[in-house]
Amino acid sequence: MTNRYFIFFSYNGTRYCGWQRQPDNMTVQQTIEEALSTVLQQDISVVGAGRTDTGVHARKMVAHFDYCEAEIEEKNAVVNSLNKMLSHDIAIDKIVPVRYDAHARFSATKRTYIYSLTERKDPFNYEIVCRKSLAKMNFDRMNEACRILFEYIDFTSFGKFSPDVKTNNCRITEAHWKQDGDIWRFTISANRFLRNMVRAIVGTLIDVGRGKISLDDFKSIIEAKDRCKAGDSAPACGLALVEIDYPDEIFLEKVGK
Repeated sequence: MTNRYFIFFSYNGTRYCGWQRQPDNMTVQQTIEEALSTVLQQDISVVGAGRTDTGVHARKMVAHFDYCEAEIEEKNAVVNSLNKMLSHDIAIDKIVPVRYDAHARFSATKRTYIYSLTERKDPFNYEIVCRKSLAKMNFDRMNEACRILFEYIDFTSFGKFSPDVKTNNCRITEAHWKQDGDIWRFTISANRFLRNMVRAIVGTLIDVGRGKISLDDFKSIIEAKDRCKAGDSAPACGLALVEIDYPDEIFLEKVGK
């Protein structure tokens, strides 16, 4: 009998070449698969909820895997074994049984990212917060631009081309900048995201904040459906996946936050 599980975990992506397995580079997916295969003593493949780019972090990431034996009885013991095996920059939170048709990527109903900016040098957050001069940044204008995002669903201008993507439509439900001490955080939620989409939006919003482009220009960039019209992608270090939502009915056990 084959049982399916969701594994919840977090990671600092600095050392990794993104989520997706690659032939000659260390990735989060490969690292998780090797650890699970060792602990569960069978070849395990995982399917992630998304594909974070090189250097991007995740405070909450989810993947599913199939276990071709009896149910995993001691899930906490497996979690503890994984955490002992894995390096300091990946932490396993929990393993939860799900319906066999549950899918870490396609069953997700919402994903939330946060991008963090600061101008203060801080040795404790330099890997997870982008350091940039904020002196001439107008965050009120940037928040006006954020509200424009709700008017559109086609975000071709902010996505990298990918031959396996059938649509560039995404429904953004939250987008705003908010100050947290000396850090400005951009929160964005949607049902799905294109590859590189958040970093491209952030880079273009920074152009708005610095007065390089107007709000009308921002609209025109979206309507152009051309990645070359948008701003440069913001550095990967400031971006983190922070939340993924799923319908309760796919879980066979109650899942806490």
